[in-house]
Amino acid sequence: MMNTNDKAFLTQFLETPKQIAIIPHRNPDGDALGSCLGLYHVLKQLNHTVKVLAPNEFPEFISWLPATNEILIFEKNFDTCAAFLQGSDLVFTLDFNALHRAGDQMGSYLEKLRKPFVMIDHHQMPDNYAKVTISDTSFGSTCELLYRFLQELNLQKYINVEVATCIYTGIVTDSGSFKFVKTTGDTHRVVAELIDLGVDNPKIHSMLFNTSSYNQLQLVGRALQQLKVLPNHSTAYTYLTQDDLNQFHYQKGDTEGIVNYGLSIKGIDFAAIFIENKEEGMIKISFRSEGEFDVNEFARTFFNGGGHINAAGGKSFISLQETILKFETIINEINKQ
Repeated sequence: MMNTNDKAFLTQFLETPKQIAIIPHRNPDGDALGSCLGLYHVLKQLNHTVKVLAPNEFPEFISWLPATNEILIFEKNFDTCAAFLQGSDLVFTLDFNALHRAGDQMGSYLEKLRKPFVMIDHHQMPDNYAKVTISDTSFGSTCELLYRFLQELNLQKYINVEVATCIYTGIVTDSGSFKFVKTTGDTHRVVAELIDLGVDNPKIHSMLFNTSSYNQLQLVGRALQQLKVLPNHSTAYTYLTQDDLNQFHYQKGDTEGIVNYGLSIKGIDFAAIFIENKEEGMIKISFRSEGEFDVNEFARTFFNGGGHINAAGGKSFISLQETILKFETIINEINKQ
C-alpha cells in the first residue's frame, strides 16, 4: 500500500503533536465523511490538533456520525478554515483524487496552498498533487482503505468504537450495503472486526436508511414517474427539475440512491439521473452501471465528471432538456458502433 519512504515519513511525522487538516470532497457522502471522521478520531488520540474542513454542508442522514458537530464548513467559514489551513503542518484529502472535487471555491484555494498533502482514495486516475498518494481502486470504499492504512502504520489500537462506527458507515454506503462488485472477503473480515469493536450495525443501518421524510419519498415517486427506459440500449434514466425539488422541499441527501432504481429493471445495465440546480447553473448527473460498461470513462468523456467503473458523476451547463437530448444522442451513437 505504502512504499518505505512514505511509511517512514508518516510514522515520524505523527510521532509528535502537529496541526492537521482533513478534507472530504464537495457534497460529502458516507464514505467521504466516515473516512475523514474516522481519521480525525485516531489523530485526536495521538494529541494532534485536528479539524475536518468540509467544502460545503453534508446530508442529514450522516449528520449523526460522532463529531460531525466539530466539522467546519469552508463555504460558510472561509476565514476560520483558511487560517487553520495556513497553520497546518499536513493536509489529508480523503475520498477524492483531484483538488477540483473540493468545489470551485475550496479547490482553487487548495491548489495555491503550499502545504504537504496526503491523499487516501479509491477512485481512478489520481492527480499528482500529494506528497504521499495512497490510491487503490481495488478497494470498494476509502473507509476500507483507511482501515488498512491505519493497520500499516501500527495505529489499529486507536480504532475505538467511534472510529469503527465511522469506518463501518463508509463501507456500508459505498458498497451498497455489501452488494457491489468490489465487496470482497476482506471487506467482510474488516466489517467483522469493526462489529467486534462494538459497532451497533443494526442501529447504523436504521440511521442511514430508515429516516426518510414524507417529502423525500414523494420526490422519489416523482423521479420514478419520470423514469424513461431505452430497452434497445439496456439504459434507463430519470430527471428532477428545480420545480420538482422545490415542490417537495428538497434537502441535501434526498436524491441519494434514486439512480439505482433504473438498474433494478430487468435487462437494464446502465442508469442515469439528471437533477436541475438553478442556483449553481448546472445539471448534476449520476451514472450507475452493471458489468463492464465504464461509467467513469463515459462521465469523463461527455459530462465533465468521473468516478468508478460502475459509479460516477458528471455535470452539464446546458439546459435540462438539452442535456437529456445530448445523453440520448450519445447512447444512440455508442450503440451504433
